[in-house]
Formats: sequence, structure tokens, C-alpha cells
Amino acid sequence: MKNRLKALRAARGWTQEQLGAQVGVSRFAINALETERHDPSLDLAYRLAATFELPLEEIFSNPHRTAGKDGAC
Repeated sequence: MKNRLKALRAARGWTQEQLGAQVGVSRFAINALETERHDPSLDLAYRLAATFELPLEEIFSNPHRTAGKDGAC
């Protein structure tokens, strides 16, 4: 799943280890998310959103989103 984690983390000057500690996962888990080798659980996605004080949609793209006739999903 595409995400902005690396840019958001870097903008705050945090290491992968620091971000991992804040959300309760390892540096390796953060690296796997940033390199899109792993998708976060819903719980982890919400913890990351809370940490960055952003809605999920501003961090993660929805690969299943399709626009209807009115542009809504």
C-alpha cells in the first residue's frame, strides 16, 4: 500500500526506531511499511495516524478506491 510514512517521519526528524517506539513496533516493521513490503494492520494504521495527527487518508492511499458516477466511492 502506498504511503507517506518516510516523508512524514523525515519531516519530524525521527528515525525509524523512534517512530517504531512511538507506535509499538520494531524499526524493521517501520522499514517494511515505508518500502511497501508490508501493509499495516488497521490498528497500526490508526496508531500511526494518531502519532502524526493526520487522517488515515493523508498517510495511506486506498488501492481499492473506485469512483462512481458522482465521483464518490
